[in-house]
Amino acid sequence: MSGVSDPVVAVIGAGSWGTTVAALACEKGLPTRLWARREEVAVQINKGYSSPYLPGVFLPFGLRATTDLSETLENASIVIVAVPSHAFRAVTCEMAGIADPDAVYLSLAKGIEQGSLLRMSEILRETLPGVQVERVGALSGPNLALEIARRQPATTVIAIPDPEIADLLQRMFISPTFRVYTNPDLVGVELGGAIKNVMAIAVGVADGVGVGDNAKAALVTRGLAELTRLGVKLGGHPMTFAGLAGVGDLIATCMSPYSRNRHLGEELGKGRSLAEVLDEMKMVAEGVSSTRAICDLAMRAEVEMPIAEQVAKLLYEGENPIDMAMSLLTREAKSEIDGYR
Repeated sequence: MSGVSDPVVAVIGAGSWGTTVAALACEKGLPTRLWARREEVAVQINKGYSSPYLPGVFLPFGLRATTDLSETLENASIVIVAVPSHAFRAVTCEMAGIADPDAVYLSLAKGIEQGSLLRMSEILRETLPGVQVERVGALSGPNLALEIARRQPATTVIAIPDPEIADLLQRMFISPTFRVYTNPDLVGVELGGAIKNVMAIAVGVADGVGVGDNAKAALVTRGLAELTRLGVKLGGHPMTFAGLAGVGDLIATCMSPYSRNRHLGEELGKGRSLAEVLDEMKMVAEGVSSTRAICDLAMRAEVEMPIAEQVAKLLYEGENPIDMAMSLLTREAKSEIDGYR
């Protein structure tokens, strides 16, 4: 199967999503190792069959966690990287020289690197010498980790250039409660996953300010227009943004109480400072680090993204949430269709 037989799975990153995906692989009978940066997390997984990030969830007995990156990657033919985008390069550089360049690499991170403006699959190809382009992909979609870990029904999409590997990964993760689709549009799938976090912060601000459901619906809809506009300009397929990695992920992240980015926006909308909110959050809100990079991408591509620009002002310049709302409401009136061009 495209050079992948008897898969051994390594998952790099023991946060809520990395641990959930590792559990899914382990439950399919695949040898699975999970790398945790913190020793206490590895101990809890190995001895308590639980994770501090997945309350009330029992993990499979066969799953083993370690803080030793070399041990995690030993003989691994499928490597799943589940660290946040701001730490992605540092971790993949640690993997260089240890990981097998012939392995399949799958990113779970939903972000854009500041400065380089690279997607996570591009960082994998840049930092791991000899890795094969057609064997590097991403998994994305409306994937709230705790729901999936609790076996609540969910769907996802895997994008990777090699169709045989895509089929292999699809069969590897699909289950009665987790439906997996494939999509050859890696650019679109990764961009959809990154940009929707910015829009979720905006919707959270609307919740915090208390402007109502009409305004939230408008933000989600116009956010989809921005997401699609930039994604298509950068090479994504329009239908990708109408699918799971686009509108599907956007809806889940903008509406769910489990969404870190929506929660962060809501707290900012209530008047709290960014530093205060981040200090109490146990997990990463990817939109905080990716918003600047996405605005830079939009500027470079000459694509207008007013919602993302206002979120950037809120996060990095301390703009008042009410002023953010007024700036969007008082923009020059134009055709709705123009927003998708």
